[in-house]
Amino acid sequence: MQEVNFEAVLDTILAKDTRYARDAYHFIREALDFTQKLINKDKKVKGRHVTPSELLDGLRQHALQQFGPMTVTVLREWGIRSCADFGEMVFIMIESGLLAKTEQDSRAGFQAGYDFTEAFDQPYWPARKFKAAAAKKLKNAA
Repeated sequence: MQEVNFEAVLDTILAKDTRYARDAYHFIREALDFTQKLINKDKKVKGRHVTPSELLDGLRQHALQQFGPMTVTVLREWGIRSCADFGEMVFIMIESGLLAKTEQDSRAGFQAGYDFTEAFDQPYWPARKFKAAAAKKLKNAA
């Protein structure tokens, strides 16, 4: 199989679609590697396919490690505002030959991801703000 030049393929992607920054695609690739290491460590199975939900969790963990409380700001700067954007980028990379998928993989697998505020902002909130948000959520659910 011929090796794909990641930067050349990114040039082609970005020439057609400017929704997401180049750095965002690099981040997806890094987060995929990060997620595969987590899975391999936990399951002792090398090279297993990463599901959309596993990738979303890896993206979350990797983003928090890399950007801390600035995560949402960085992602928005790159054009990423939801888990659906992560899915869109993954499928752009699949369609461009940078990633592979299984028959079970779909963009819809990224739709039911997490809320960015809960995933990226709440870990840095003071305890009292977190408790107030949780109480409001319970009240609204009732």
